[in-house]
Amino acid sequence: MRTNIDHAAAKMHKEAKSSYFDMPALDVSVAFPQATPASNFPPCTSDYYQLADLLTPEEQAIRMKVRECMEKEIAPIMTKYWEKAEFPFEIIPKFGALHIAGGTIKGYGCPGHSITGSAVAAAEVARVDASCSTFLLVHSSLAMLTIGLCGSEMQKEKYLPSLAEFDTIACWGLTEPDYGSDASGLGTTAKKVEGGWILEGQKRWIGNSTFADILVIFARNTSTNQINGFIVKKDAPGLQCTKIENKIGLRIVQNGDILLKNVFVPDEDRLPGVNSFQDTNKVLAVSRVMVAWQPIGITMGVYDMCHRYLKERKQFGAPLAAFQINQQKLVQMLSNIQAMILVGWRLCKLHESDKLTHGHASLGKSWITLRARETVALGRELLGGNGILADFHVAKAFCDLEPIYTFEGTYDINTLVTGREITGLASFKPAPVRQKSRL
Repeated sequence: MRTNIDHAAAKMHKEAKSSYFDMPALDVSVAFPQATPASNFPPCTSDYYQLADLLTPEEQAIRMKVRECMEKEIAPIMTKYWEKAEFPFEIIPKFGALHIAGGTIKGYGCPGHSITGSAVAAAEVARVDASCSTFLLVHSSLAMLTIGLCGSEMQKEKYLPSLAEFDTIACWGLTEPDYGSDASGLGTTAKKVEGGWILEGQKRWIGNSTFADILVIFARNTSTNQINGFIVKKDAPGLQCTKIENKIGLRIVQNGDILLKNVFVPDEDRLPGVNSFQDTNKVLAVSRVMVAWQPIGITMGVYDMCHRYLKERKQFGAPLAAFQINQQKLVQMLSNIQAMILVGWRLCKLHESDKLTHGHASLGKSWITLRARETVALGRELLGGNGILADFHVAKAFCDLEPIYTFEGTYDINTLVTGREITGLASFKPAPVRQKSRL
């Protein structure tokens, strides 16, 4: 009886559909010819104060090389992959040819760029696609940098050259289901056995993990109760990585759940320079500088898109750029970007002069992402209905910024890191609850 009802319903549905119901969507350039979609990315117009003058000739060359690749090779395909939440493996050789992985690491096939050069490269990637920049930063500024700072000479020689060429891909596993902001409390364990270590535990939100060749994993040493670091190879017995579905931001990034069940890691793959969470923090301080440049790049791309769109799109017989309120929003966006670039640039200079503190990095990351949120929201308003279409870039950037506002320390946690530094008082944990009121 139920089968007959289902067949009847299917027949009615088929008969109710129009002859054009299953036709593919119109190409956006046909459906909306008045403005150019992001597949033809706009030129950069956001450097109003000519802040490129702060860069060395080498840093400017890095920026232009990455910009050209992103605009010509990457922009035309990213909306399709973002919509499908799939990773575009075809871009990996293009990234390899840019020779930007490994950033500041000298030797081992790495470019040895200044941190400013690496930062502007990350911004140029994010300007076109934030997911691509996250893929790059996880691989380079977290995994490779950990090996570069904390690895043995043998580990650097073994792993870094192929990672620098993107012949192999890496991920970085710190966050756990029970320990996000409270990352130092992680529960994954490392037990010493003959010839190596046994890892047990679970990681979550780990970018690149579903296809990474090597996984940098942090675990608590059961003997010392301190945090240690390990290099785990893909397909190790007991290792499982599965994709987290249904994200609304950074949809191209393949974030995964990692299960470690009796995973054996040989002694040669324990990172000798990771002996406490303070060692992990050394990597995070540098990485937060790099992550701060992601929203800088994102807002640059959003501004560039809005700048072009407002001059192309007409209403009431005039370009949208001719209306006062739109100009005011555009100028506010531009103002934010100038300030964000200057803060990002100063973070790089503090690092280069060995003066960067955890508070500096955290304030930069939190403040820049806050301003970026405001800037991208203004861009979303300026595009009206097209502000919710990934085809015009701003909607995609709007969604992609949300996880960046949260990862590598939420806005609130990063402000508390700076607050601890300027007051000398930590306020991460709530005060003990009193059983009785003093009143």
